[in-house]
Amino acid sequence: MFSEKELTLIKNKGLTEYEIEEQVNRFKIGFPSIQITKAATISNGIKVLKEKKLYEMIDCYEKQSKRLKKIKFVPASGAASRMFKDLFEVMNNYNESEEDYLKIMANREFGSIYYICHNICNFAFFSDLKKVIEKKGSSFEEISKKKDVLAFLKNLLTEQGLNYASLPKGLLKFHRCDDGEKTPVEEHMIEGALYASSNKKVKIHFTVSENHLQLFKDHINDIKEKYETKFKVKYTIDFSLQKQNTDTIAVDLKNEPFRNSNGELVFRPGGHGALIQNLMNLDADIVFVKNIDNVIQSRLQEDTVKYKKALAGILIQTRNSSFEWVKKLKKKRNTKYIEDASLFVRRYLGVSFPDSYVLFSNDKKVEFLLTKLDRPIRVCGMVRNEGEPGGGPFWVENSDGSNALQIVESSQIDESKKSLMKKATHFNPVDLVCSITNYKGKKFNLNNFIDTETGFISVKSYEGKELKALELPGLWNGAMANWNTLFVEVPITTFSPVKTINDLLKTEHLYHKDLLVEKNNEHSVID
Repeated sequence: MFSEKELTLIKNKGLTEYEIEEQVNRFKIGFPSIQITKAATISNGIKVLKEKKLYEMIDCYEKQSKRLKKIKFVPASGAASRMFKDLFEVMNNYNESEEDYLKIMANREFGSIYYICHNICNFAFFSDLKKVIEKKGSSFEEISKKKDVLAFLKNLLTEQGLNYASLPKGLLKFHRCDDGEKTPVEEHMIEGALYASSNKKVKIHFTVSENHLQLFKDHINDIKEKYETKFKVKYTIDFSLQKQNTDTIAVDLKNEPFRNSNGELVFRPGGHGALIQNLMNLDADIVFVKNIDNVIQSRLQEDTVKYKKALAGILIQTRNSSFEWVKKLKKKRNTKYIEDASLFVRRYLGVSFPDSYVLFSNDKKVEFLLTKLDRPIRVCGMVRNEGEPGGGPFWVENSDGSNALQIVESSQIDESKKSLMKKATHFNPVDLVCSITNYKGKKFNLNNFIDTETGFISVKSYEGKELKALELPGLWNGAMANWNTLFVEVPITTFSPVKTINDLLKTEHLYHKDLLVEKNNEHSVID
């Protein structure tokens, strides 16, 4: 199947021929559907924190986490190109005629190019956009008068101007505040100081792409002192790249290895599920996980900070109890703990037992309970479903006949089970607090808790040809499928992702003065 040169390439990536053949075979056989049994709902898999319990968990976190190592883990390798998909479509097809101008401006709904142009001065990057145009001897006002939509788009998206479409999301200016404009990186640094510090020290880990690494380092060097002074903390910020041995081979539509115009094999990143390797390399007791684009204006961070601490409090409480039960079940004469330990596993870890459990011998029951207790733990915030895309919380049947909580994407669910999806009341905003060490303080081998039978196959375009791409089990889906999982309802105010440029015009991302003062839109690229 592969030439000697190709086998050398495979080896240099840290892969084997067998692994590549297995990937090719996976394209042929696909992935089995996840066996969901029901949607997780309030009082049936999703906890709701009443005010008293909320503050109890916050207090638990603040008191007990002082001796624990904490880190904030931020997947940040994605480029911003998808944010500007609609703008690229206009830029590539716009013929600059009056007819075409009127056509693209006819749609005035939120999300339209009209809406962007009409509110251009509300974007945090607007002052930078004006400056880059002025450096070329023009002005934004001149572009506006000419209704030069094409010049506006090129100065925003391409290397002729800000080059925003080629930058990572983490380095775009998302928010304008009283003390200047802020990137998502800055907002995560602020969050880190507010809920993830230990002894005035804040550790943050960003996963980035290799070609953006230096840009991240330069940006953090520019702003680090400012936030250390403001919050009276010291930041330790490091980075990791997605490992080459998590790349997957691409195939053509006949499931044969795809080769480019030079006859070379094409590999693609294995998706965010590959980041389980990066997560495993962290040295921490508690890991806060949140996507780079899910940030909010500082004036609205109160709920985010409270619930992050509360989720961490629940994690610590669950972690402590799990460790105690593991220690007890490993002692001699451990069978006296079976009943209470099984109650904890059922009630607090959300594991339903197989019907055959009642027939197990005491030794086998202890063994079963230990396999359920001695695992990494994650507490996941869940938001009420208001139409946002994303995976959801479900009860899933395991191979041993037990049921447990998992985050499942719609594409993983068989058509015969789709009706269960309609009963889902919540979705996954990627708001996790994790424990990755065991009762002895040693790190788990997280590879042992991946469901390798999960993953995604998608069709992409490369050099004008269609190919099929294979993504590894998602980080919060298959890669964490066999973790102990708790779901907790969090308010929608903690979830404010930026998937398109228009999302930056939502209330939670706007400068508060822009909300109080009616804009005269003097800079709009329209009449």
